[in-house]
Amino acid sequence: MRVAVTSAAVAAALLVASAPAGAATRAATTVSVKASEFKFKLSTSSVARGTVKFKIKNVGRLVHDFRIAGKTSKLVNAGQSTTLSVKFSKAGNYKYVCTVDGHAKAGMKGTLRVR
Repeated sequence: MRVAVTSAAVAAALLVASAPAGAATRAATTVSVKASEFKFKLSTSSVARGTVKFKIKNVGRLVHDFRIAGKTSKLVNAGQSTTLSVKFSKAGNYKYVCTVDGHAKAGMKGTLRVR
């Protein structure tokens, strides 16, 4: 019985060791985004490649949204929240903005580094 259990454990360890790199499923990273007049405050300035869930909360008085990597959240009224999930396959610097007229120009923009 002991030989069978040991053999099974060794076989399982070999199977895991031979899996291709990156085969493990990585949980989505969550980034909190606070939007106000006229700035964003992100909980981090860089993330690992993969899926990122942005939790956007409007702590200001005007309506805002959040656009990054070609994806845009819904408009968020004062005191409300929404989420936006984005998959980053490549490392690099990704610009984010509020697309409400004049908000990016007033300062609602920045860069997220994906590593």
